[in-house]
Amino acid sequence: MNPRVLVGVLALQGAFDAHVQRLTELGLESRLVKNTSDLVDLDGIILPGGESTTMSNLLVASDLGVELSKRLHDGLPVFGTCAGMIMMARTIHDGRPDQISLDAMDIQVRRNGYGRQNDSFEQDISITSLDSPFHALFIRAPVIESIGHDVEVLASIDERPVLVRQAYSLASSFHPELVTDLRVHEIFLSIIHESLTTSKR
Repeated sequence: MNPRVLVGVLALQGAFDAHVQRLTELGLESRLVKNTSDLVDLDGIILPGGESTTMSNLLVASDLGVELSKRLHDGLPVFGTCAGMIMMARTIHDGRPDQISLDAMDIQVRRNGYGRQNDSFEQDISITSLDSPFHALFIRAPVIESIGHDVEVLASIDERPVLVRQAYSLASSFHPELVTDLRVHEIFLSIIHESLTTSKR
């Protein structure tokens, strides 16, 4: 059990319920984040998969985007999956002109880079620090086209990064919340613990 860790899950749109379920299975307390007051006292936050342009519009409409971006730049650990990764990227290719970027990771991504819904696929991938493959689901998945020099690649497919880390930020092209394997969420938990022991927010 990890009773002292509180993880927020952005709950404006997308697959946030599945992330809450995985956090519960890890013995973690979670909170749905829908407005700025929900950010108070969080130890980390997950940005789920879904429709990135819709989430972007809702972040603006709820006034949550500015405060969330500030918290991330202040060092709040963040884990973005699929659409969540798109919102974290410094540069978004094929995004709408009004789509906001939280600029939480030095990566460039292309929306639906692996194709549309019919091009969804699943594949076992090797992840740094894990002793056996992780079965990853890719659904309308974004492609990471380039990374900054201090971004660490934790997993790749055909030399394209699909799981990356920079400081206290973690991002995946795939949906770890849709499988029962908890190990990618455990990686994020380890990042949160690292943050709690090395920084004061």
